[in-house]
Amino acid sequence: MATATYPPPPPFYRLYKDYLQNPKSAPEPPPPIEGTYVCFGGNYTTNDVLPSLEDQGVRQLYPKGPNIDFKKELRSLNRELQLHILELADVLVERPSQYARQVEEISLIFKNLHHLLNSLRPHQARATLIHILELQIQRRKEALEDIKRYVPKNIGDAAPN
Repeated sequence: MATATYPPPPPFYRLYKDYLQNPKSAPEPPPPIEGTYVCFGGNYTTNDVLPSLEDQGVRQLYPKGPNIDFKKELRSLNRELQLHILELADVLVERPSQYARQVEEISLIFKNLHHLLNSLRPHQARATLIHILELQIQRRKEALEDIKRYVPKNIGDAAPN
C-alpha cells in the first residue's frame, strides 16, 4: 500500500487555475453561516447567547437584572463556597452518610460562580481587544519615530557626491 506524504488538493482548486491572469475569474467566497449548523454531529448556532441558570434548571444565588455588582457577588459566592467546604469537612467527620446534600450545595455554588464568570466573557474580550489595539498603535508610533530618527532630514543630504 503506497501512501502520499501530502494528500491531493481538493477538486475545487481547478476553479482558480486562471487566477494569476484574471483575479476576478475566481468564485466569490461562500456567505457566512447564520443561524444553526451541524459540525461533527453537534448542533451549533451563530448567535452566542449565554442561557440563564433557570433555563438550565439551576437555582440562581445572586440577584437578577442588568445591574449586577460582579465583584460583590463573586466575593459573596466565594465566601459561601468556603463555608460549605468547611461544613462538608465537618459532615464527613461527624455524619459521613449525610454528605450528599453538602456536595449538592457546593455544586450549586460552583455552577453560579461559573455562570457569573461566563457572563463577564464579552467584557473581557472587549477589554483584551482594546489592549491589543493600543499596543499595536504604540508599536507603530515607535516604529515611525525610529524611521524619522534614521531617515535624513533632507533627501538631498543622503545623495552621494
